[in-house]
Amino acid sequence: MKIIDEPDRLSYRNVWTISECSNGGIHPVSYELLGIARKLAAERGCEVWTVAMGNALEGKLGSLIAYGADKVISVDDACLRAFNDELECHILERLINKYRPEIVLCAATSRGRALIPRLAGKIHAGLTADCTGLTIDPESGNLLQTRPAFGGNIMATIKSADFRPQMATVRPKVMPMPEPGPGRTREIIREAVEAADKLNIKEILRTVERHEATVNLSDARIIVAGGRAMKGPDGFRLLEAFAKQIGGAVGASRAAVDNGWIAYPHQIGQTGATVQTDLYIACGISGQIQHLVGMQSCKTIVAIDIDDTTPMMKLADIAVKGDLFEIIPNIMKEIGKGE
Repeated sequence: MKIIDEPDRLSYRNVWTISECSNGGIHPVSYELLGIARKLAAERGCEVWTVAMGNALEGKLGSLIAYGADKVISVDDACLRAFNDELECHILERLINKYRPEIVLCAATSRGRALIPRLAGKIHAGLTADCTGLTIDPESGNLLQTRPAFGGNIMATIKSADFRPQMATVRPKVMPMPEPGPGRTREIIREAVEAADKLNIKEILRTVERHEATVNLSDARIIVAGGRAMKGPDGFRLLEAFAKQIGGAVGASRAAVDNGWIAYPHQIGQTGATVQTDLYIACGISGQIQHLVGMQSCKTIVAIDIDDTTPMMKLADIAVKGDLFEIIPNIMKEIGKGE
């Protein structure tokens, strides 16, 4: 919504997140959003609100409060059992007009990417997608939204100074998971679905979920990832053996996937998975920004490369210079001695 004057701007307050509720639970990215929302709200001197839309939500809302919400707007209705972006958009449009939040954050999941652009268009607000960083401008109080641009070759910082609310989607596993506070008690606001919300163009007749047997990088605590320097499929077989020995999963750069050395589900980066592991071992990955945005939030980063001038070697907490085809087998041999 276009801001006309300063009093109009000041009528928008609080940081909102959209919690993702499905399959009888709350997606973990909802808690990640609450963590960054708390930091933004502290700088703005306001509250964190979250909107939870779904069916049979009772008993699940307490976790949102534990992870940082000051107020939870609960919209609990059987018609919200299956995801319908039009229906949820109508509900959110009404709630935003009623409560006037200053900032609205949503996850850049498949659901968020379907819902939030539609909502931004409906309320005439700016939207920055796939953000990897969010801060508050200390001078203007505007939300500064950082994301990769021009194919990941630069990091752009975007602001929406003249419109409210300021809206952004955030990639899962980019923001750190906050620590829950089980003793927190806050307010739950219950809103009903209204007849006007159901004036949809489409109707969801059936939802079919596809479950594929594939690698789950999002839940891995250790990832061993390879890049172009792995030279081929045989190099990734070495990484698979290494990852199995240390209880990790295998990841890859886009170059390795494009060369057909390993399947796409292993790809990490701007066009692949975003991960946040305890340990990330980058083997022969130069570290272009497209890859870094997918793993830079990992707790400990180890890089192995013959070239110590690459971005990945400079980013790493531990940089090991040398031939990875000699270093990795030696590491595996030493680990084997202790087994």
